[in-house]
This record gives sequence, structure tokens and C-alpha cells, in this order.
Amino acid sequence: MGRLTVLALRAVLVLLLTGSVLVQAVMVPLLAIDLRGMDADIEYLRAPLLSVIVLGTAAVEVVLMCVWRLVTMVRRGTVFSHAAFRYVHVVIGAVVAAACLLFGLAVLLAPGEAVAPGVVLLVGGAALAVLGVALVVLVLRMLLAQAVERDVAATRMQAELDEVI
Repeated sequence: MGRLTVLALRAVLVLLLTGSVLVQAVMVPLLAIDLRGMDADIEYLRAPLLSVIVLGTAAVEVVLMCVWRLVTMVRRGTVFSHAAFRYVHVVIGAVVAAACLLFGLAVLLAPGEAVAPGVVLLVGGAALAVLGVALVVLVLRMLLAQAVERDVAATRMQAELDEVI
């Protein structure tokens, strides 16, 4: 990965992380204030909705930090090692947690007539899409495992060849 690509990716990661922190620090309190005037029949949604936003944003921040570490490993040429799996596992866990949060929100929104059924379906569809992202990362993890395996085998073969020569 070229130096310019790494710098561009890191700039995007910094902007996304800054935006997520601003969402947690500014937007969530403002949303909490706005939600104080909710109808009594949907007042029970206030705390879960705010919790989903805060925890979902935290999951995004975890993913961003892990991607930062993986980019650093790519730049150093150490990504094809067992140390990379730790970050990939954390990414998968954070994405699955975000999907579970969205599914939970869909379940909370479903009963009653306060929220349209289409909105519940949209939230459920978003949860399914996020779960799909976790599955894509899982497939990429399997590719990383194969690459690490081949790198270890190549290193072993090189060592054997060096002994012969």
C-alpha cells in the first residue's frame, strides 16, 4: 500500500472518528432534549433509542480504531501475521453487536401503532445489512488466514532452501 493511500485512508478515519465523537458529545444530548416532548404512548422508546445510538456509535469507533491498526500493520508489512487476527475478530464482534442493537431496536419499535410497520422493516433490513457486513469481514478473515498460512510455509521453505545452499 502506497504512502499516499495510507495517508488518505488515515485522513478519512480521523474525520469519521471526529464525526462519531461529535455525534456522541453534541447530537445525542440534543436528541435527548428533543425526545423529552414525546407522546406518552412512545415514551418508553426514549432510553432504548438513545442507548442504541450511543452504543452503535461506540461500535463504529471500535471498528475505526481496528482499521487504523490494520492499516499500520499493512504499512509495516506485518499484516500477514497472527497479530492481525485480534483486530479482525474485534471488528467482527463490533459489527455483530451493532446488528444486534438494530435488531433489538426493531423489536422495540414493532408493538403498537406508534411507529409505522415500514419503519420497523427498514430498521430490520438495516440490521440484516450490517450483519451482512460482518459476514463479508468473516470471509476476508478466512482469506487472511490462508495468506498467513502460505506466508509461514514460504518462510519455512526459504529457511530449508537456505540450509541446503
